[in-house]
Amino acid sequence: MGGFLKELWAYMKIRKKYWLMPVLFMMVLFGGLIVLAQGSAVAPFIYTIF
Repeated sequence: MGGFLKELWAYMKIRKKYWLMPVLFMMVLFGGLIVLAQGSAVAPFIYTIF
């Protein structure tokens, strides 16, 4: 996982694709939210957000 992150950062730095960072951050944030909400009492409240 660490190697992938280093390679991704090197790609963004070389290609000047810094705009990808907020996109990736939001994808990770929403993915974590979905994983944490699976089968919990919070799931109905997260459903109302979307």
